[in-house]
Amino acid sequence: MKKLILAAAVMSVFAGSLAHAEDVIPEHTFTGNVTLATDYRFRGLSQTFKEPTIQGGFDYAHSSGFYVGNWNSNVDTSAINNGNIEMDLYGGYKFAIAPDLTGDVGVLHYYYPGAETAAGKSINTTEVYVGATYKWFSAKYSHAVSDFFGVDNSKGSGYLDLGAAFEVAEKTTLSFHVGRQKVRHNSASDYTDYKVGIARDFGFATISLAAIGTNAKDDLPLTKGTKTKKTGDTTAVLSISKAF
Repeated sequence: MKKLILAAAVMSVFAGSLAHAEDVIPEHTFTGNVTLATDYRFRGLSQTFKEPTIQGGFDYAHSSGFYVGNWNSNVDTSAINNGNIEMDLYGGYKFAIAPDLTGDVGVLHYYYPGAETAAGKSINTTEVYVGATYKWFSAKYSHAVSDFFGVDNSKGSGYLDLGAAFEVAEKTTLSFHVGRQKVRHNSASDYTDYKVGIARDFGFATISLAAIGTNAKDDLPLTKGTKTKKTGDTTAVLSISKAF
């Protein structure tokens, strides 16, 4: 659900075109990524019962700005019935608006093979999004064009994502994020999430440490067996990732 690697790759293409017009831009770019993390947080909420995750995906970008991709992660069946895999399929278009300012529009489909709600309803969800990045700052709005992860009559739910990232040392980035999730016709489920993280590229991999949390009501506890965990409380997430 987090496509920072793709965004960085496409942004670098536009940055190069604006700053070094004489450089040759590859017409086709294929990239991949893999991540190991202590937890999978989607919009601040744990999707793996606060247990480790392995994630990865592939992306294709065209020099015109069009891109498509796939990203995958394990998820925990205590949160959804009969499903343990999330597959994200997305495509869009990135374009230069002005020097240092890039726009992004696209569509993203969250697919959970075999998963459903307790009432037997599919939790697959489709969102369209529009975003912009200016130097160190970014903003993105995602709008559900289907019911929101199986919630009845929730089509039209929206998520606003604001972020900033600064290079504080060589190959070291400090990032900030705040997001607001609105669930249509279910305002009791609205919440805000936040993240502060630091990442360093060591060459062989990028290692990140982030504090992530929400103000979700009662921190949304889930129970599996004899254990109950608050999936929206503030926690530290350590990850190691590699792009290729």
